[in-house]
Amino acid sequence: MNAGQWVGVALSLVVGHAFATSSLSLPSTSATTTYHRALVDGVGVFYREAGPKDAPTIVLLHGFPSSSRQYETLIPLLATRYHLIAPDYPGFGQSDAPPPSVYTYTFDHLAETTNKLLQQLGIISYSLYLQDYGAPVGFRIILAHPDRLQALVIQNGNAYEEGLGAKWKSIAQYWADPKAHPDVPALFASLWAAEIRHDGGSPHPERYNPEAWIEEYEFLSRRGQQEIQEALLYDYRTNVASYPAWQAWLRQHKPPTLIAWGRYDSSFIAPGAEAYKRDLPDAELHLLDAGHFALDEKVDEIAALMLDFLAKHVR
Repeated sequence: MNAGQWVGVALSLVVGHAFATSSLSLPSTSATTTYHRALVDGVGVFYREAGPKDAPTIVLLHGFPSSSRQYETLIPLLATRYHLIAPDYPGFGQSDAPPPSVYTYTFDHLAETTNKLLQQLGIISYSLYLQDYGAPVGFRIILAHPDRLQALVIQNGNAYEEGLGAKWKSIAQYWADPKAHPDVPALFASLWAAEIRHDGGSPHPERYNPEAWIEEYEFLSRRGQQEIQEALLYDYRTNVASYPAWQAWLRQHKPPTLIAWGRYDSSFIAPGAEAYKRDLPDAELHLLDAGHFALDEKVDEIAALMLDFLAKHVR
C-alpha cells in the first residue's frame, strides 16, 4: 500500500469515527415519568417528575404560552442521570387558572408559587433550566434563594436589552398606554404569533410539528385566558426593569452556566445570548440552528450539551 493509500485509509477512519460518534443514541427512559398535582396556597399546580429522587435535581421552567409539556422530549434523555421537576405555572397547562380577581398574575407571584411548590416537595438544591417566561420566574427564585442554585441552563431566556427583538418596541408602547394599543396583546395571542414562535426563520420548517402552535392557540383561546395573558404581558415590563439586578447577581456569583440558544428566535434574538458572556465570561455558549423553542429541532443536541455540562459542575 503506497503513501497515498495510507492517507486515504486514515482519513476514512477519522471521518467514520466522527460520524459514528455523532450518531450515537443518547440513553433514554420514560419509565420513571409521573404526573402530579399539588395544592399551593389554594391553587392546584400540576408538575411532571422523572428520574431517581436521590440524584441531583433539575427544575425545568417553561415559557409562553407553553407548559411543562414543552419538555416532554427532553425529560427522558435526562432522567437516566437526574431528578427532573417540571411545573406548570398557574394559568398554564394543567395547573388551575383562577381569574385575575382571585390570583394576581405577576411574575413575582408566579415565582412565589413555583418556589413554594419546590419547598413543599422538599427540593432545596437544584439546577434551573430557564426558557422564555422561565427566565423571569427563575431569576426571582435565584435571588430569593441563591444558596440553592447549583447550575444554570439558559435556552432563549432573556436578561439583556440586547436580546429584545423588534416586536418589543410595540410591546413597550403597550406598557406605556395599554388602552391605546389593544392590538398588541391580541397579536401576541394570535395563531400567527404562535407559529412564528416555533418555526419562524428556521431553514428547516419541516422539523416543526404544526400541532404545537395549533394547540397553543387553542389554549390561548380558552375562556379567561386573554385576561390572564394580558396581565402577564403588561407585567413583563417589570422584568426588563429587573435586568440590571439580575446581571449584577450573575457578575457577583458567576454560577456555572450553559447557554443553548436558538439563533432563529425573533423574540429573544442572539445578541441576548452573547450578552451573558459579559457577566459570565466562563459560561458555555452555543448558538443553535433552531428557533425560540429550540427543543423542537435540537432536543438531542441540547440534551447532550446538558449531560456533558452538568457532569462537570453538579454532583
